Amino acid sequence: MDSGNSRQTIAAPPSPGASVPIDEYRALHQRSIADPAAFWLEAAEAVTWSTPPRQALDSSRAPLYRWFPGASLNTSFNALDRHVLAGRGNSTALIYDSAMLPARQHFTYSQLRDEVALFAGALRNQGVARGDRVLIYLPMVPEAVIAMLAVARLGAVHSVVFGGFAPAELASRIRDAGPKVVVTASGGLEPSRRVEYLPAVAEALDLADARDCSVIVKHRDGFTARPADYDQSSRRWLDWRDAVADAVPADPVDVEATDPLYILYTSGTTGSPKGVVRDNGGHAVALTWSMRNIFDVGEGDVMLTASDVGWVVGHSYIVYGPLLAGATTVLYEGKPVGTPDAGAFWRLIEEHGVTVMFTAPTALRAVRRADPDTAFLGTYDISSLRILFCAGERLDTGTSSWIGDVLGVPVIDNWWQTETGWPICANPRGLGGLPIKPGSPSLPSPGFDLAVLDGGGAPVPVGTEGNIALRLPLPPGALTTLWGSDERYEEAYLRAFEGFYVSGDSGYADEDGYLFVMGRTDDVINVAGHRLSAGAIEQALAQHPAVAECAVIGLEDALKGQRASGYVVLKAGVTREPSELERELVALVRRLIGPVADFRSAIVVDALPKTRSGKILRKTMRQMASGESYIVPSTIEDASVLDTLAPLLRAGSPRPGV
Repeated sequence: MDSGNSRQTIAAPPSPGASVPIDEYRALHQRSIADPAAFWLEAAEAVTWSTPPRQALDSSRAPLYRWFPGASLNTSFNALDRHVLAGRGNSTALIYDSAMLPARQHFTYSQLRDEVALFAGALRNQGVARGDRVLIYLPMVPEAVIAMLAVARLGAVHSVVFGGFAPAELASRIRDAGPKVVVTASGGLEPSRRVEYLPAVAEALDLADARDCSVIVKHRDGFTARPADYDQSSRRWLDWRDAVADAVPADPVDVEATDPLYILYTSGTTGSPKGVVRDNGGHAVALTWSMRNIFDVGEGDVMLTASDVGWVVGHSYIVYGPLLAGATTVLYEGKPVGTPDAGAFWRLIEEHGVTVMFTAPTALRAVRRADPDTAFLGTYDISSLRILFCAGERLDTGTSSWIGDVLGVPVIDNWWQTETGWPICANPRGLGGLPIKPGSPSLPSPGFDLAVLDGGGAPVPVGTEGNIALRLPLPPGALTTLWGSDERYEEAYLRAFEGFYVSGDSGYADEDGYLFVMGRTDDVINVAGHRLSAGAIEQALAQHPAVAECAVIGLEDALKGQRASGYVVLKAGVTREPSELERELVALVRRLIGPVADFRSAIVVDALPKTRSGKILRKTMRQMASGESYIVPSTIEDASVLDTLAPLLRAGSPRPGV
């Protein structure tokens, strides 16, 4: 076990310049593609290593690539200890803000390090060692961050599961990861209810037949179940306080750069979950680079990422990224609206001096729908905010321009996936930024060699929509495999087009190389032989002043094969006569897309079905409309929305006279 005393601290490179011309950025990106070894070894100097890397890329098992072979480090040390050793122990690392309780709590870097070291000792008492797995099933409470960093401190592997998953889904992840310990809480808080976790955990462990798995429970007031209610001779259930009572703080354990840091399961509707594996070294290098150069966040900044630690955005930019950068991160337990109102984000910005915010377009559309005139904004001072980043769902131009005008700060879209771990395409604000093109997440980030391909794997012309793919190798920070199955990783991502990772998204690049992501590849609608993007039609619908958000799906049509059908949610307080609004929306699509869209149907709905991370369930909507069997995704936010939507989806053909 390494106490950290032998670590070699390498000075960080100087801060980037004030601006970067687009040609200069293209040259930087090309250098990352032409000479990735030099580029990423230079970037690795911003990380603290026990054994510094001498080699950047190991391609001996291509297409299974590994970054920084032979190097060693500890990610928890990089996120906490090194800042304390640098004299910044009294700087605020973590702010916990619960709109549900309400509660506020601040942790300095020294305090957070001590909490993490103590809980790492408690995990060690349960037999957790380097390479073991720990499953974390927690709401948005400080213990979630502490548990993640404690697992990393031991050189173990964490798998965070979004709090509130049903027992069967939780069991499938327990079965796949084989954790030695499950860390959970009494329950989670929703605006209208409390969700008991312990019955779900107990059922999941039984379903997974995980007899020897220990459970550590963070007690929360207001929940009835206790660890003692479930303690069995073959399985220990411990209260968090009891677990740490006799623990000795653990020092950081060095691991290979290529060793796994975490498993994060992607959501899906069928089959066993896919456990994305992130390594230690590449992850630390990529996130450190992205914090400085993409998000322009460093010491003294306060970053609010309005997501959940159960999703990749929470892993990368609530927990690891800000702490690797030495910044302050805000952990928010609440909603963008309803806890208590549509001014929740503005309160957080004022109260905590937030300088950089990151959220999903869905959250912004929810705020716009509830408070289209931003009446709540006027009661808060948000002058500390200098930039807003968005990702998770396509950022339509209407939402982007609205929030930009309201806040008076740049609104920066970025596009990435659970699998990549950090932005594939982004506007590098830490380098000064590139010109913003509404609707585009800008240019590829270093190391991402992007191509738009047709069905046969050939590049398409500029401006033509196709399959977005990434040439191998992927850069540091991206997935290295799927847990337990290299074969499944290759089958799922690498075999459609030889030498490429397939993103599953469609889009096009313009003459400047800016990418426009239109949606999943199965969100293409074929109308009389014309392939139309559902995302493009949605973008047109979103420009109507009455529309808060929308979804477009392709329905079967006896004459033309498919036709586009739109479903729109109106802004709060807006009432329109349905047939009149539909005529306006049809005319808008025909004007912006053209008659080729043959768009005839736009139906007003109360809500759209979404996952908890904000993605609209278009595939499920299509399946319902066509009468196919479907599985309600385990990640759905509110299943009752599907029940309300079902008769509208099954209604079939466009109404006459439109």
